[in-house]
Amino acid sequence: MKSVPKLIRRFVGILLLSSILLVILNIALLVIFTMKQLPNAQPWQTAEEVVNALHQTADGNYVLTDEMALELNEADVWGIFIDNDTKQVVWKTDNLPDTVPTTYTLSDIASLTRGYISDYPTFTGEAENGLVVLGYPPKSFWKHMWSSWDYQLIANLPKTVLTAMIINVTVIFLIYVIANTKLLKSVKPITKGIQDLSIGEPVQIKESGLLSEISANINRTSDILQSQKYQLRKKETARANWIAGVSHDIRTPLSMVMGYAGQLKDDTLLSEEERQKAAVIVKQSERMRNLINDLNLASKLEYDMQPINLEKQNLIAIVRQVVVDFINMDIEDKYPIEWETDETLTVCHVNADKDLIKRAVSNLLQNCINYNEQGCKIYVCVTATGENCIITVSDDGVGATDEQIEKLNSTPHYMVCDENTTEQRHGLGLLIVKQILSSHGGDTIVEHSIYGGFAVKLTLPMI
Repeated sequence: MKSVPKLIRRFVGILLLSSILLVILNIALLVIFTMKQLPNAQPWQTAEEVVNALHQTADGNYVLTDEMALELNEADVWGIFIDNDTKQVVWKTDNLPDTVPTTYTLSDIASLTRGYISDYPTFTGEAENGLVVLGYPPKSFWKHMWSSWDYQLIANLPKTVLTAMIINVTVIFLIYVIANTKLLKSVKPITKGIQDLSIGEPVQIKESGLLSEISANINRTSDILQSQKYQLRKKETARANWIAGVSHDIRTPLSMVMGYAGQLKDDTLLSEEERQKAAVIVKQSERMRNLINDLNLASKLEYDMQPINLEKQNLIAIVRQVVVDFINMDIEDKYPIEWETDETLTVCHVNADKDLIKRAVSNLLQNCINYNEQGCKIYVCVTATGENCIITVSDDGVGATDEQIEKLNSTPHYMVCDENTTEQRHGLGLLIVKQILSSHGGDTIVEHSIYGGFAVKLTLPMI
């Protein structure tokens, strides 16, 4: 179950990424907020500017420049100037509230410097002979009047912030895991069920939890697939049984036809024409018998009903034996076979069923004979490439077109038919060859012969 850990890693990755992005966002917002609050240091700067803009006249009075007076008025800020010696207000703006005193003690000055006067946040600027005090509208600024911090707190602030962030992320992660544990428990059987569906196994998932609807759909899909699989198996079994039954029922009357036809063919009392007709019946009956045998074998191979006895075999010896048998049957020397295997190559071991390999090679040789009625030369060669043994059976007969060869290579059940008859050409025989090679882990390639006819290469892995 590789998908569930992968899903968990994805969830955890998303969580960590979200936490990191959240921290970055918070830092960015803090920076933006801080930058936005920097102008709040302006009251102290404004107080210093008022000190510089406040001048004493010859008669001892104080006058503020028009520009600075206009700026204070627009900001709704009042101002006073307290003399160092008398602690009296010797200058004030026109908008000074009545609640603001005009005489101050040292304790009053200390208080207003760090706090308020009648709820007005105050800011001071130092002059040579006095103190400028500016009062801003109530609730425009908040002043911390007892601002003192432990030194170790400030010194350890980065470590404290980092620890707090780690704790926050850990808490978020635990909350996330706890909240999604139930979901992950529901996902695991679903992913297992989907994997079982892909290999055709029956699935029954408990229909409960957050994903109960998905579980129910998977269960229904499994039931449908199992039903279809059962119906298909029934059809395949019926098909195989039908082929086996028909083949069995045909063999007995076919044997009688072949027996009587053989007697008529050899009966000297019959005319030559009648004997030739009987010979045709014998020949076509033999083809029907071979076709039935091929059909049975193809059906067994397709449904894995044919037992395959794999043993270490010398492929060269098997092919040579088949070639010798065909040479001995060719009494008229109409289909001479040339053995092109290198004489120095005497052994080519494969793991194979000897009878099935002989059947495959026999089918190829018989194809050369069946589809070259005027006769042809057959070439048989066994080669070794280091990893594979290759059997090549070719002829210099009529061959096949490029389109036919392409279809034979790409469509296993394709059959090329004669135009004048409905007999198969390079169809079922090649299908059996391909099935035999496939059951041995080999490959079959159909191509043009270098001699101008038809060629088939069988590739089997060496051992």
